[in-house]
Amino acid sequence: MCTQELRKRAHDLDVTVWVGKAGIESVVDELADQLKDRELVKVKFLRAARGGTTTEELAEELAERVGADLFETRGHTAVMHR
Repeated sequence: MCTQELRKRAHDLDVTVWVGKAGIESVVDELADQLKDRELVKVKFLRAARGGTTTEELAEELAERVGADLFETRGHTAVMHR
């Protein structure tokens, strides 16, 4: 699937994983399960999760933990791709 088509599909996705004050550790299993069923998953990083780090840093770490690719970040939302 081409990048442009993936970007369009990602735009239409609803957020299904929220990262809060418990951090990325609390969502690793849930995200991994969702990526088994879907090609793209949208993740929202709440203010409490970000602390002193950026959304990009957290998203990259989370993607690495679940063996996914970080497709894009926009604002405080990231899209993971399997």
